[in-house]
Amino acid sequence: MSTLLEVRHVTRRFAGLVAVNEVDFSLQQGEILGLIGPNGAGKTTLVSLISGTLAPSSGDVLFQGESITAVPAYRRARLGIGRTFQIMRPFPGLSVLDNVAVGALFGRGGGQAKLGLAREQARACLDFVGLGRNVDQRADELGGPGRKRLELAKALAMQPKVLLCDEVMAGLNHVEIEEVIEVIRKVREQGISILVIEHVIKAIKSLSDRLLVLHHGEKIAEGTPDVVLSNPAVIQAYLGRKRE
Repeated sequence: MSTLLEVRHVTRRFAGLVAVNEVDFSLQQGEILGLIGPNGAGKTTLVSLISGTLAPSSGDVLFQGESITAVPAYRRARLGIGRTFQIMRPFPGLSVLDNVAVGALFGRGGGQAKLGLAREQARACLDFVGLGRNVDQRADELGGPGRKRLELAKALAMQPKVLLCDEVMAGLNHVEIEEVIEVIRKVREQGISILVIEHVIKAIKSLSDRLLVLHHGEKIAEGTPDVVLSNPAVIQAYLGRKRE
């Protein structure tokens, strides 16, 4: 596998707070990398540094071997970096279909040139994530599980090469989690590399090829799920001392 995304010694400071400290890792073509750690560990900040909504205080982000550290977020999206957001904010007043069509209009390579084509692409993405019956519904009328699927569809409509998923399973029940896991696996089958933040350990273990663990903004472990989840430092910092 070839390296698609590389983060080199990335640090982000907010005044006196170091949210991400000298983190480095790589994401391979077609890989699912799970990103875990306690609340406040810097996971969402790291995703924002990759997507371009935040700039690093130091360090470098490379995509397909080229530095994108100075590239703005909209251009990273056009290069093929898509993301979902932990706090879901659908475009108010727009239908589910047109929420996703926005992603198709501004995605990789500049997006679709015509609204009709964007809507066709959006409809296919909604069918893919299981929202095909909701195309005409107002997006802000969707419940939590529906909004999670909408976030995925919006990101997929941008035709990403790398998909950054920020807690797309949070708040879902067991059945809904299994459905989202299946969708993410199908996304990988399309050749898309995925970085996924998740607190549901059973889900992230079954889904990921490798795990990356952050604690207080620093990387404390990286490797296969079995190795990482048995690491004493990970157990103490995140899983709890009494974990069997």
